[in-house]
Amino acid sequence: MSTPDEFLLDIDDPRALDWAAAWSSETARFRDEALRERIEAGLNTDARIAYVTRRGEYLYNFWRDEANPRGLWRRTTLDNYRLIQSGSLAAAGWQVLVDVDALAREDGENWVWKGAHVRPHHFDRALVRLSRGGADAVVIKEFDLERGEFVAAFPFAVEEAKTQVSWVDRDTILVCTDFGGGSLTTSGYPARAHLWHRGEDLHASAEFFSGNSDDLVISAWAQTDPGYERLFARRTLDFYRSHTFVLTDNGLQILELPEDAQIVVHKNWMFLIPRTPWAGIAAGGLGVIDFDAFLGGAREFTAVFTPSATTSLQDLSTTAGHLVITILDNVASTIVTVPLDDLGGKHRPLPLPELTTCRVVAADDDSEELWLGASSFTQPDTLYRLELGEEPGSDAEPSEVMATAPALFDATGLSTRQHWATSADGTKIPYFITGRFGGSKEDGYAGEPRPTLVNAYGGFEVSLVPSYSFVRGVWLERGFFHVQANLRGGGEFGPAWHESVILDNRMRIYEDHQAVLRDLVARGYTTPRQLAVRGGSNGGLLTSVALTRYPELIGAAVIQVPLTDMLRYHTWSAGASWMAEYGDPEGAEREALLEYSPLHNIALNPQVVATSPTSLVDGVPPAPRSESYPPALVTTSTRDDRVHPAHARLFALALKRAGQPVDYFENSEGGHAGAADNAQTAAMEALVYGWLFAHLA
Repeated sequence: MSTPDEFLLDIDDPRALDWAAAWSSETARFRDEALRERIEAGLNTDARIAYVTRRGEYLYNFWRDEANPRGLWRRTTLDNYRLIQSGSLAAAGWQVLVDVDALAREDGENWVWKGAHVRPHHFDRALVRLSRGGADAVVIKEFDLERGEFVAAFPFAVEEAKTQVSWVDRDTILVCTDFGGGSLTTSGYPARAHLWHRGEDLHASAEFFSGNSDDLVISAWAQTDPGYERLFARRTLDFYRSHTFVLTDNGLQILELPEDAQIVVHKNWMFLIPRTPWAGIAAGGLGVIDFDAFLGGAREFTAVFTPSATTSLQDLSTTAGHLVITILDNVASTIVTVPLDDLGGKHRPLPLPELTTCRVVAADDDSEELWLGASSFTQPDTLYRLELGEEPGSDAEPSEVMATAPALFDATGLSTRQHWATSADGTKIPYFITGRFGGSKEDGYAGEPRPTLVNAYGGFEVSLVPSYSFVRGVWLERGFFHVQANLRGGGEFGPAWHESVILDNRMRIYEDHQAVLRDLVARGYTTPRQLAVRGGSNGGLLTSVALTRYPELIGAAVIQVPLTDMLRYHTWSAGASWMAEYGDPEGAEREALLEYSPLHNIALNPQVVATSPTSLVDGVPPAPRSESYPPALVTTSTRDDRVHPAHARLFALALKRAGQPVDYFENSEGGHAGAADNAQTAAMEALVYGWLFAHLA
């Protein structure tokens, strides 16, 4: 049975586009133009850090500014990079490889840069990824790094699809893409991998591996380290389970590992991160074994990292001689190194700035070079370069400050505190609050309550850590508070922190969220009327649940690129890929999903005298409640091919019909990020903050 609103499900239906444009034009009145100009200037400033990745003798960077809104892919040498950052050498010190704006004009496309796969160890060719309007689907073009131009004779080129590619050699790649009927999974990702030789027709290339239609995605890649050349394939069953295969003399051989374990093969080592204890390695820990020995039947892993109740593994990187491990301890970062020839040996913490979040920006497999970034909520990012000691166990050379980002808002008097709220089941939930506290007590606030913006995510093992955002600074400058909450569902405390709240236990995430909101009020920082919540994607689901289930705790909700229809999410765009997180709407989790599905829990405003709006999902009546909600801003992107824009469209329309205060904005570009360039990002942020200032401040 169709409804009058079914046209909103067709992304490009002219009626849907006109509907979205009309409402978006009305909502645009909240955009603060002075703020937009300030944000765009900050995003485009030449004083920003040019983050780099080493590929052979060159450092590569992607850069956007006012003159190049779509961006430049460029490179330079280390010596020139030092001179550029010191101001001794102009921007001409960069060699521009791809001018995306010029390419977009030449091709008549609205290209958005999505990265480039440079051929490892040789650095002579690159497979460039370009998206129309910022969607996840990309077009692949081959670029010759030696000649500085796109390859014209027999290039590797792939039409628009959610494609994955990997170099095998200069004339061979592994490609996973849309090969036509039956070649995609129900999630819309590739279900087949081909080995493609230069000059062949892509669709005539030999199939290397295939999976099932109900898999999440099939991937294939080559390990090209000299002396360790191997081909791999993987069936990713869902977000947390997979089967990995390696090509041997006897064909593809499955790696006999738990489905829920992550693996990384580097040269002769195989690193294992199990989600449940296995082979003596703790859940969320890190083990290692010689790969050939494993293929021969060995299972004696060496423990490299074992988590505690407060620590979790966040990232692995390698240099020529070291493993580099990023660890969180109560959401504070530590980076340690271990020599690759003594992986069971002692961890050496790197010397890091205090009170900052540090991360690996880039690591070079062919040398001991390591690039680190460090920032906090109030300190701009600093980029460091260091070289790890060549001898096992030796200290790293002193780090070199390569660049420091400009301070683009007034952080005078600002500081950050970490508090812990108690959720309904007794679990302690950490959150950071930043602002000017004056002489108030350390466990709370003795001044007048202030407008407070709470950001959270709570899903897919995504860890939220302290970081600098000058856009956020426009809120802090006004004397308001900003909160970042580390709800369960994230990865801040390892697999158990996530797995305890998936599927039919998901309501615990929303209990965690409520606990943080109540704790902020109890400590005197704010009042429910002054509290705003903001989130995107899964965080947009979180804030739309807050609006529909506990509106009495908040004064406003910003809901961006959200999921809202939890009974149909698995049938739209990439939705089927998230069933391991949320559950099956046609299976055991249906009732749990219906309990919090925002679209199905919208209440009528008691001031509205009208018939209850017809449900947009067959057989599911609207919530039989009558209450007033605080105002909501719902945003999405027409080109979002990950979370279908119908989630935002239908939710905003249903709120409006129920008489609830709602504004809606749909950007025509931007994909799941919601914005395709700095100008669009500035316009969106100026809209969000302008709206918040109007409704909260």
